[in-house]
Amino acid sequence: MTDPDDPMRAYDLLLPDGPHTTPFVFASPHSGRVYPQALLTQSMLSAHDLRSSEDAYVDRLFASAPSHGAPLLAARLPRAWLDVNRAADELDPALIDGQRRGAHNPRVSSGLGVVPRVVSAGRTIYAGKITQADARARIRDVWHPYHARLQQLLVDSRVRFGQAILLDCHSMPHEALDQVRVAGRRPDIVLGDRFGASAETGIVDLIEQEFTLAGFTVSRNTPFAGAFIAQHYGRPRSHQHVVQVELDRSLYMDEATVTPHSDFANLQARLTGLVSRLCAFGRPEESLAAE
Repeated sequence: MTDPDDPMRAYDLLLPDGPHTTPFVFASPHSGRVYPQALLTQSMLSAHDLRSSEDAYVDRLFASAPSHGAPLLAARLPRAWLDVNRAADELDPALIDGQRRGAHNPRVSSGLGVVPRVVSAGRTIYAGKITQADARARIRDVWHPYHARLQQLLVDSRVRFGQAILLDCHSMPHEALDQVRVAGRRPDIVLGDRFGASAETGIVDLIEQEFTLAGFTVSRNTPFAGAFIAQHYGRPRSHQHVVQVELDRSLYMDEATVTPHSDFANLQARLTGLVSRLCAFGRPEESLAAE
C-alpha cells in the first residue's frame, strides 16, 4: 500500500467526505509532477522539457469530483518516469539493458513504453540505457500500486452501484487536432471508448451530451480512441465502463511554458458543473440511458 506520507508515493487519492454516491470514478494518470531526482540527474533534458509529456494540471481541473460523491485518483510521479497508461510488460529494448525484443508494439517502438524513452516531439530522455533493476523498481513502486488502487475503486463501485464508470482524464497538445474537424470546427474534447469496446454507447452518448451542453466541440475516438487503461478495464458486459477524456491544452494553459493561462479558472468552473451533472445522473435514484 502507498504510504500517504511518502513524498515518492505513486498516487494521491481524493475521496468524498461522506459515502460515495455515484458509480463514476475519475482518474488522471498523466498529471503527475513530482520529478524524482534520479530522473533529473539521468536525463539529457531539462526539467522543463521533461514536462512536455505531462498532462499538466488535469487533476486540478477535475478536483471537484469528491465534492460530488466520486473518488479522484491522480498519479503523483510523471509520465516521463513511468507511464501507468501502458501495460507493465511494454518494455523497450532500446532503453532497458538486456531487455529482449518481443512482438512488434508501435508504442514501444516509438519510445513510449511503460518506461518512456522519449518525451513529446520524440526528444530522447537518456544518453544511454537504464538497467533492468531500475525499470523493474519503477514498475513495482508506481505501476502496481496505482493499478491496485484503480482496480479496487472500480470493484467498490460495481459492488455498491452495480456498475462502474471510469472517466480517464488526459490532455492533448493543440497541434494534435490540426487535421480533425467536427461539423467544420476543431474539437475541444476527444472522447475515447475504443470504438464501443470499452463502454456502453448510451453512457458515452450521455458524457458527450454533457460536454456539448457545456459548450465544447466533441470528437469521438479521433484522434485518440483510448490506450491501455481503456482497453484493460473497459468491460461493458460486466457493467464496467471506461471513457478516455482528452482536453485541448490550449483551453487552459500556455503549452510553451507549461503554466495555466487566464482561462484556467473558467474551464475549471465549466468542468465542475459537468462533473456535478454526470455524478447526479449516475446516482442510484437516477437512470442512465444505457442501463
